[in-house]
Amino acid sequence: MALKRRRLAQRRRSMGYSQESLAEELNTDRSTVGRWERAETDPMPWIRPKLAQKLGITLDELNDLLTDVQQVPEQQGDRLDYALHNPSKVDLVAVAYLRQRVHDLADGYDDHPSALILAKAGQCHGQVSYLRQHTPSDRVRHELWTVESESAILMGQLVWDASQRRDHATALAFYDQAVTAARERCDPLTEGQAELRKCYVALYGARNPGEGLARARRAARISRNVSNVLTGLALLHAAEAYAMAGDQKNCEKMLGSAESTFARIQPDDLASEQFSPTQFGRLAGSCYLFLGNPAKAQVYLEQTAANLHAWQKSRAIVLGNLSLAHLRQENIDGAIEILNETIDILESTRGGGGLNIAFTAGRELRPWRQLTSVCDVHDRLLGLMTTA
Repeated sequence: MALKRRRLAQRRRSMGYSQESLAEELNTDRSTVGRWERAETDPMPWIRPKLAQKLGITLDELNDLLTDVQQVPEQQGDRLDYALHNPSKVDLVAVAYLRQRVHDLADGYDDHPSALILAKAGQCHGQVSYLRQHTPSDRVRHELWTVESESAILMGQLVWDASQRRDHATALAFYDQAVTAARERCDPLTEGQAELRKCYVALYGARNPGEGLARARRAARISRNVSNVLTGLALLHAAEAYAMAGDQKNCEKMLGSAESTFARIQPDDLASEQFSPTQFGRLAGSCYLFLGNPAKAQVYLEQTAANLHAWQKSRAIVLGNLSLAHLRQENIDGAIEILNETIDILESTRGGGGLNIAFTAGRELRPWRQLTSVCDVHDRLLGLMTTA
């Protein structure tokens, strides 16, 4: 049986934190927060006062949560096995188990290569779809649509990342499935999330700023009345679409709209777990790189990198772009130093976005390939290519 600190995780969620966003507040890694909640380690004494403050509890209450270690019963898994053999009898307990399974797999996304998670996520997604198609209960089917929409978004994310952002068709098919499931539930939040994921494919995969802008605007429209977090994220990516098209005026206008939308975020925002204070700087830095202003991009990216600790795949993207900002100002030593730090992260996470940016930086370093430091970083990039 696995051990869990369920009340600690529940308290985190009730305060609007994901594992990633809480880790950022505490200047630690997401995996560390995960280990606390799995009762694998305890928070160090020096971090407990700040942890208690972020969770809105006293130190005594925090100690009570830390000592409340529960065994996760295997009966839930047994109940799922029974449901898979008798799908007409699937109940809400089995559905809850599947939903928790999807969340657990999603929690592992940032720390592990997507290819290692994909098989388990695919199995879980198949189980959800199978049970949804065969249950006679409207209430159970209703809940399974919810799990299926979340699972489909995770599958699209994993497939695209594992393919180094090349398999657009499969990712989009999963996102379309998520949209269908969300509409069955009349769930604009999840529909907006899926639409925003389609925007990512258009911008970073197909390199089509026109389609990306249309997707971002649609995601903003869908989510405008339900989440300032999701609306702000959509506006940020609309700004990036304008930047990719070389439209600085509309890019900066959209950045301002995103910033003002983020300022209206309330603690009960339905997408609060997806928000990080570093998101604005990460996207603004990318925008100014596309607009040919690496010096201004560097300012945003350096501030973001200094505060981005929890999301390792996102950190690799920020550092990769920061390396490009240095390189395009012909600061070769600075570019190489940061690119090596990027590669350090990519060797463990294999994040598709970071890999693509790192390889771009490697190509732009070719005019300086006579330098030993450039040869060394090219060797490291070659190692990533052979194992990616």
